[in-house]
Order: sequence, then structure tokens, then C-alpha cells
Amino acid sequence: MTDAPYAPFRPRLARLVSWGVGVLVVLGTLAIMWGTRTWVGVPDQIGFGVLGALIVWFCWRQASVALLVDPAGLTVRNLVVTRRLSWAEVVSVRFGQGRPWVQLDLADGDTIAVMGVQRSDGERAVREARRLATLLARHTATAADD
Repeated sequence: MTDAPYAPFRPRLARLVSWGVGVLVVLGTLAIMWGTRTWVGVPDQIGFGVLGALIVWFCWRQASVALLVDPAGLTVRNLVVTRRLSWAEVVSVRFGQGRPWVQLDLADGDTIAVMGVQRSDGERAVREARRLATLLARHTATAADD
């Protein structure tokens, strides 16, 4: 478990794979563009570059998923959507068997996936889910809690 309770929740394996694939795509795109420069046209070269850039953008976005916590609430940054929640909006933290990442149950009946804690990180992910549940319990405790 991390030393600071408000340290960001970020997956390790997914970030490593995303950065690795991103670097390979950049190198591969440059190699393709260099190797085909004499027999394909400029539009094709631009197409290779744009496709490579889109793949790298996706890899960067995957590597940047996180759950940021502070005394006021949580910011869930997933692959496409980023959402800010107050602690009072979160009812529970779930990370049962078969779930690829932590799931938050919200007071309005909705659920939200937290890709910042992923099952692929093994025991570390379980510890991080417990840390998140502990933070939630601390920030939602009332005088009536037992």
C-alpha cells in the first residue's frame, strides 16, 4: 500500500503496456514512412502519420487513466470520460471476482467504473481497492455510524 492516503490510483501493467505499444507504434510509423518514401505519394505518407498519431493518442489516453482523490472528493479519469464526484455521492466500492476494475456505486443508483484500479495488477489492485474503501469510509462516516 502507498504511504500517502491521497496518492493517485493508477494501474501499473496497463500503463507499461500502453507506453511500450506507443513507442513501438511511433518507431514503426517512422520506419514505414521512411521505407516507403520513394514509392508512395505524399497523401499516403500523411495517412501513415495520422494513423500512427491516432494509435499513439489512444495509448497515451489508456496510460493516463487514474483515480485522483483529495479531501473534497474523487476525480475518475477513464479512457474517454473524466468525472468529478464528492465523497457523499459514493455509496460503496466493489471489486468482486471477475471485475476487471473497481466499480463505485453512487447514491443516485448509477455505477461508475474506475479504470485506475485494474485486476491485471493482481494483489496490488486488491490493496488499492481496500485503500479506496477505507478512504470512502473515513469521508462518509457520520455520528450514527457504528
